[in-house]
Amino acid sequence: MGITDLLLLGQQKDLNSERGVSCDGELPAASDPKLVERAIAARSALGSKAMVLGHHYQRDEVIAFADIRGDSFKLAQAAADNRDAEFIFFCGVHFMAESADILTSKNQKVILPDLAAGCSMADMATASQVDNCWQVLTKLGVANKTIPITYMNSSAAIKAFTGENNGAVCTSSNAMRAMKWAFEKGEKVLFLPDQHLGRNTAVLSLGLKLEDCVLWNPWKPNGGLTDDQIKKAKVILWRGHCSVHGRFSVENINQVRAKISGVKVLVHPECQHDVVSNADVVGSTEMIIKTVKESAPGSKWAVGTELNLVQRLANENPDKQVVFLDKTVCYCSTMNRIDLPHLVWVMESLVNGRLENQIVVEEKIAKWAKVALERMLALP
Repeated sequence: MGITDLLLLGQQKDLNSERGVSCDGELPAASDPKLVERAIAARSALGSKAMVLGHHYQRDEVIAFADIRGDSFKLAQAAADNRDAEFIFFCGVHFMAESADILTSKNQKVILPDLAAGCSMADMATASQVDNCWQVLTKLGVANKTIPITYMNSSAAIKAFTGENNGAVCTSSNAMRAMKWAFEKGEKVLFLPDQHLGRNTAVLSLGLKLEDCVLWNPWKPNGGLTDDQIKKAKVILWRGHCSVHGRFSVENINQVRAKISGVKVLVHPECQHDVVSNADVVGSTEMIIKTVKESAPGSKWAVGTELNLVQRLANENPDKQVVFLDKTVCYCSTMNRIDLPHLVWVMESLVNGRLENQIVVEEKIAKWAKVALERMLALP
């Protein structure tokens, strides 16, 4: 299937969709029959001065135009490595574009096709909430021996807090190494903002007990914890989660195993602890792709991650059976805000001399966030 066929197929699915417009100017209609031609023309006109990055969870109509596809950190690294590209179209969500802006040079400009493409998990930890938490830890005399680790899926402000307080960023693939590093530097870890990745890493990867972890609720005084609970805890987990990965259940696993003989369950570590504990294989987005791709012909996989990626895995691995772990369809709603009309709009605007939707991280925040990112890069 060629690029035009693939994109027209994606358009056909969305003809009846309601699209929100989060920008000024003319946003092409999803049903515009010339949309694919316009996208090809705009991309060609921009040439090597532009780079299109596509996250694995993006729609096929967007992925078709990606120069590189990958997870959030791989894409941010790709942007930083390509010093020749003046304009970076980041087809992902807001925190990803922020990381790209932090890691790229000053003459490079990062563009997010739809500013409404956020991340519910990242929004679950605000700078003021984390500052309040740190004040409590300071009052209890444990902040000086607590190392903050923040997941890539966090705002630049949270990354900056982490960098300024001797912590580091982590991804789902190096969370174990980051947490181990933190325990080499301190006695406690404050893990932001995904409680499930933090818990799964602490218990299943580092061998801690569930009771060694406590859950900080930013909406309750003292995080909903007693002073004694905070002092005794080895890992303080932030009350955040992924709205997609958090929905998978043990019931889903039992149902798919009963339905498909010999199926293996493959899930992301952002899933709940009991789901991860009952899965056959657990891994980051990149590992999920690699696992399915390298598995034997005839293998059967029930995959617990974002649906766009699962469908793409099924299409790209026709010699295997790949199904979505949950029987209910669930896309990442914020990631899906990036679509071909928005991508065409920002590309055509640039061709016409208008720079739209540039993501710029405040200098002080960028400075400390980069420190946290660089600490992660320095991990073995």
